Amino acid sequence: EVQLQACGGGVVRTGGSLRLSCKASGFTFDDYAIGWFRQVPGKEREGVSCISSRDGSTYYANSVKGRFAISRDNAKKTVYLQMNSLEPEDTAVYYCAANYGIVYYYTALSQYEYRYWGQGTLVTVSS
Repeated sequence: EVQLQACGGGVVRTGGSLRLSCKASGFTFDDYAIGWFRQVPGKEREGVSCISSRDGSTYYANSVKGRFAISRDNAKKTVYLQMNSLEPEDTAVYYCAANYGIVYYYTALSQYEYRYWGQGTLVTVSS
């Protein structure tokens, strides 16, 4: 059974930090790029960040560049998203997803490139 378990969400004040994690199982983790997406009710799902399967290339939405950092530990089958300098606009449910194949800069943050999805974890940034 394929599973992507996102955790680490919570409530944090503006300017604070959170570290999300995504634990994978049921597929060859090393062969997949892993992305983070977020969604607010009534708004379109937004690609936040992605890390490629082998060379570790990273991609970020313009809205989070310089504040968020994605990393992966293949031995632990886990991807992390370090979120710093959080803003109220970062409030959303964050989902991790797996993409099998080559990641290009112009598709890395497209939800339609990802085949496996986790259940999401809620991040709330209070002002």
